[in-house]
Amino acid sequence: MNIQLSEHFTNKKLLKFTLPSIAMMIFTSIYMIVDGLFVSNFAGKTAFAAVNLIMPVLMILGTIGYMFGTGGTALVSKVYGEGDKEKANKYFSLIVYFAFVVGVVLSALVFVFIRQISAMLGAKGELLNDCVIYGQIVVATMPFFILQVMFQSFFSAAEKPMLGLIITLSAGLTNIVFDMVLVLLLPAQYKLMGAAIATTLSQTVGGVVPLIYFFKKNKSILRLGKTEYNGKAILKACTNGSSEFMTNLALSVVGILYNFQLINFAGENGLASYGVMMYISTIFSAVFFGFTMGVAPIVGYNFGAKNYSELKNLRKKSLWIIGVFGVAMLLLAQVFAVAVSKLFVGYDKVLLLLTINGFRIFAISFIFAGFGIFVSGFFTALNDGLTSALIAFLRTFVFQVIAILTLPNMLGIDGVWISVVVAEFMSLVLGAFFLIIKKKKYNY
Repeated sequence: MNIQLSEHFTNKKLLKFTLPSIAMMIFTSIYMIVDGLFVSNFAGKTAFAAVNLIMPVLMILGTIGYMFGTGGTALVSKVYGEGDKEKANKYFSLIVYFAFVVGVVLSALVFVFIRQISAMLGAKGELLNDCVIYGQIVVATMPFFILQVMFQSFFSAAEKPMLGLIITLSAGLTNIVFDMVLVLLLPAQYKLMGAAIATTLSQTVGGVVPLIYFFKKNKSILRLGKTEYNGKAILKACTNGSSEFMTNLALSVVGILYNFQLINFAGENGLASYGVMMYISTIFSAVFFGFTMGVAPIVGYNFGAKNYSELKNLRKKSLWIIGVFGVAMLLLAQVFAVAVSKLFVGYDKVLLLLTINGFRIFAISFIFAGFGIFVSGFFTALNDGLTSALIAFLRTFVFQVIAILTLPNMLGIDGVWISVVVAEFMSLVLGAFFLIIKKKKYNY
């Protein structure tokens, strides 16, 4: 039996409802790092460095999906909670169509200028050619990835989080299977290309299948259909989702800045080592993002229904759960740092030692990261996009930039890893501040 947005949520029920979203984000992260795992072990260090160098650019496009997904979910859930189902579905359709068109236009621009972009990031010679090969192939289906990310949010709003998980698993398995076939069987010079093709196939599955589902008559509370342009609704969805857009955009921009610092301090080894940490942290952060994504439509619904006692209940239980997740992740990261590092770069002793040491320091950030992610998402669900965006901007950009520009100069390569820890701790303090000063306004 489906759990409805209007129900009272205990810890157990909240975890049960958000678990598919958590799993969905984890598996999305896992299949996104499969390319890196196969490329590193079978295509070599230079190809792996190329993937890590160009990936932030590709993920900037993916932020479109996060923005319209989270912001659109908040708007649609609120309208649905107010009792206007027809209007909610029109908004849902409009947001999906609009985001896809934007994705097509931006992806085309990146495809055309990928070589120039890669060169601006510092790529030269073989590294530059590998960036172009991987980037052009993956960006070709990026509009479908935008849909996939967007639908991950809307499946929870449609009260069908488990279906979203199934589709994500299907996309992930597509990537893994084709990585095994293409990367392992193709000649050495085509292995990077094979990994990129595997990613495009998985993105197509992840975006097209839910598109078909929502177009057809279904058992969810949402369905794609006729709509009309509504600039205010688009603007509201963008405003609501601006924090998620800012988070992912800033992470990509900051990732580029980290790459510059790593090239200066450790060359290709630094890029490869940082790539391992980014892949693993993506999985760990997926737990926080997945939980927040799952809770958001519940918060949005109860905010629209003016059920303030349930808002307070959701806020308390969510913070407690986030705290437990953070401690668990820190412990897991410390225990498995060596094994994970060997999995990616065990073929190079110097690179392996650099990665293990960096990962143990980097992992401390997990105990703080979930708080900032949740608080930002919580305000998004309350349709307070400005506060959410401010938290996200300071957390993912300002704090990170200040740390990465100062600490490495004082502490060397270790300062790169410590920068993340300092930035996430500051985001915890910031999130606590906004929760306190906004409590009376939203009655949570």
